[in-house]
Amino acid sequence: MPKKTPSPLHRKASVRREGRMFWDWLGPGMVTGAADDDPSGIATYSQAGAQLGPSILWTMLFTWPLMSAIQMISSQIGRVTGRGLAANMRKFYGRRIALPLVVLLLVSNIFNLGADISAMGSAARLIFGGPEKVFAVCFTIVSVTLQVFIPYHRYANVLKWLTFVLFAYVGVIFFVRVPVAQVLEGTFLPHLSWDKAYLTTFIAVLGTTISPYLFFWQSSQEVEEIRSHRSQHALLSHPEEAPRALRWIRRDTMLGMGFSNLVAYFVILATAATLHAHGITQIETADQAAQALRPLAGEYCFLLFAIGIIGTGLLAVPVLAGSAAFAVGEALRFRTGLEHKPFHAKRFYGVLIVAMLLGIALIYLKMNPIRALFWSAVINGVISAPIMVVIMLMASRQQIMGAHTISRIWRWLGWAATAVMTTAVIVFFVTL
Repeated sequence: MPKKTPSPLHRKASVRREGRMFWDWLGPGMVTGAADDDPSGIATYSQAGAQLGPSILWTMLFTWPLMSAIQMISSQIGRVTGRGLAANMRKFYGRRIALPLVVLLLVSNIFNLGADISAMGSAARLIFGGPEKVFAVCFTIVSVTLQVFIPYHRYANVLKWLTFVLFAYVGVIFFVRVPVAQVLEGTFLPHLSWDKAYLTTFIAVLGTTISPYLFFWQSSQEVEEIRSHRSQHALLSHPEEAPRALRWIRRDTMLGMGFSNLVAYFVILATAATLHAHGITQIETADQAAQALRPLAGEYCFLLFAIGIIGTGLLAVPVLAGSAAFAVGEALRFRTGLEHKPFHAKRFYGVLIVAMLLGIALIYLKMNPIRALFWSAVINGVISAPIMVVIMLMASRQQIMGAHTISRIWRWLGWAATAVMTTAVIVFFVTL
């Protein structure tokens, strides 16, 4: 009997179902990857492109498997144990290990919040005119409102929609002239130099791409997924869910980190093809990069770049504040979670709001945003290596992970990422 040809109506319904399945499939990995391209990250990548041109593009291919490994491992710890990183650190390594790392993470995130909110305010001023600080306050209020009053299962959708704004940086490339031969060489032929400026920029790119707050956020979001979906459980208690759950984590994380590095690649490429090509090598903030692009690449290119700063800030600021609140709450053992109503998790939301307020206070204290970014990068670099060591030890222990310890390939990549970050920190202090 011949098969029936599906009607156009059925085909459309099938496409819609597949689209909804794909959208639901995107999870913490995609949001975390997109949040990695925050305004301070855009500033770092812009500076790298302006200062070194296409020769630094290879770092985006180099860091993709490394950051994917450590993020996937962080995510797996949360999904297997049903606890975030800080909670596991406290339980298995004690307060003396967990609390100092969490405090350093909190301080680093506050500096980063101040820099990101300031960059968003500056970008809004460039587009609309008006006082930068007023825009910064408005963005802070919007971000806090979304986190406090919208349940996680709805808020996660808001964050996923915000990831689309990062395509603005892919769009920028259509408005600039690309030196194809130099781009191919810079992408596939790693160029290393012991020049101090090159090393400093390379380490800054590493520190921006592999950041501790992303480890804590993605692990905690796996716990949130368990709490907000009745069909999902910690794998220690429901090992039958492991094959599907771990496969989903790997795909989601690889896609999210790939998306993050693709955007960073185009930011470096856009600034290399315009600013570096015209001798502009000193770009210190994301809004400076946007402003510098205006006379070289045109009004549309400037607008895309500036809008991208605001959009990625709205995505990254909640991740920075949220990861701090999760880490502090888990380390001090009080109720955490964006799914809870404000009165049911007062201390969790209190930490989140205080972190945001301290971040915006840095703007009113007239702290140099470049200095804030510098110290944030220093703290991130210092705490990344020990946190990654603890993550790798936890993920390899059967006492913690049961039968779901990480596989050999992920163990190898995770330790490789840890070694790279440790080396980068040592080189940073030697060249400082």
